[in-house]
Amino acid sequence: MFRVIPDNTKIKFTRLKFTAFLFSSIFSLISVLGVAFIGLNLGIDFRGGIIIEVRTNDINVSDLRSELSDLELGEISIQEFGSPNDFLIRVERQLGMDDAQQEAVEKIKSKFNEVFLDKIEYRRLEFVGPSVSRDLVSKGVMAIFFAVIAMLVYIWFRFELPFAMGAVIALIHDVVLTLGLFSFVGLEFNLSTVAAILLIIGYSMNDTVVVYDRVRENLRKFKKMNFEELIDKSVNETLSRTFNTTATTILALGTLYFIGGQIISDFSFAMLWGIVVGTYSSIFIASTVLTLLNVRSFSKNKES
Repeated sequence: MFRVIPDNTKIKFTRLKFTAFLFSSIFSLISVLGVAFIGLNLGIDFRGGIIIEVRTNDINVSDLRSELSDLELGEISIQEFGSPNDFLIRVERQLGMDDAQQEAVEKIKSKFNEVFLDKIEYRRLEFVGPSVSRDLVSKGVMAIFFAVIAMLVYIWFRFELPFAMGAVIALIHDVVLTLGLFSFVGLEFNLSTVAAILLIIGYSMNDTVVVYDRVRENLRKFKKMNFEELIDKSVNETLSRTFNTTATTILALGTLYFIGGQIISDFSFAMLWGIVVGTYSSIFIASTVLTLLNVRSFSKNKES
């Protein structure tokens, strides 16, 4: 049987721990600076604005964009939504109160009716106000924060405190690098991205728990083995499972990214990046950081 990862691998992962820590620290710092000074390209969910869903007949994105560009309504994004005839139009929030938003909608409808006649059907119209957008920002941040805290408590009770600390360090690493990527690439950061980050946290934790289970099992079986050798043994024993899970997940997400349409492309891209980073952190961060936390001594004190 063909295996991408052969049985009984003996890769010395712990020898690379300081290189991995340095690499991750540098890119985490760059990501933090990117978010601080460049910022995130917040979507209408977080900035407020107008969302219009339309169904068209023989009209493409270029036609819609060329007509809307003449209205001087600020930033406008148009995405295919479901079928090739359905489009989601996002317009930035206009200066002024509700009357200004309604006036912008009337401008759009008037322009479409003039140019496209009866070729457009309006299916949804939503206004996202500043108070709603601020509320969504705070709830998104709180969702990520509580997800990390919940994982900390779960690993603490299932394993021990040093394991929980290692897992949380890896999770924060994954979230920071994902935010940094969105900052530098300029992809829209919206509620779908928050959902992707929460899924990344869950996926990364799942990988980490598999490795930690093997570490705990080997701690009981090989009480005199050098701890770094034990970590290497544990990671190598779970390497095939980790690679296969990551590869199949990437295949599914790759399909979504390339043929799923623009409406979910940012979500799929965030997930693809997060899966790769999460797998890396489970192997090189969450597991090898245990060598710095004196896990074996902690376990002996707990048993005594």
